[in-house]
Amino acid sequence: MKFQWNDGGRSVAFKGKSGDCVTRAVSIASGLPYSEVYAALSIQCRSERASTKRSARNGVHTKRKWFKAWMHALGWRWTPTMQIGSGCKVHLRDGELPQGRLIVSLSKHYCAVIDGVIHDTSDPQRGGTRCVYGYWQFGNPTP
Repeated sequence: MKFQWNDGGRSVAFKGKSGDCVTRAVSIASGLPYSEVYAALSIQCRSERASTKRSARNGVHTKRKWFKAWMHALGWRWTPTMQIGSGCKVHLRDGELPQGRLIVSLSKHYCAVIDGVIHDTSDPQRGGTRCVYGYWQFGNPTP
């Protein structure tokens, strides 16, 4: 797949490194401002832990009910591509994902894919072997 460097607007909001791949992917794929996505996710991250230092900059647990409900409220639909024990069926490579704006779940990472082009701060493909666990797609597109 083609790769396009894109931080989703993070460099405007923050300096340095962070574990904000979910925030970046949602911002890039949805077109929402990074700071808006960051604020919404950080509120939820803080509510699930006692620590007030927890924020979207330190990682988001995407398997939580609140995250799924938030994504659905924004108009995104989840499509799983792998089941427990099924092995990898879909990889991060040309022709294996649908066209459109996607937020793709990988092992310990999320990235945005727009019309077959990866938008992220580094190329996560691993030579086309990276397994896709599932993806969020906007709206209700036909399969």
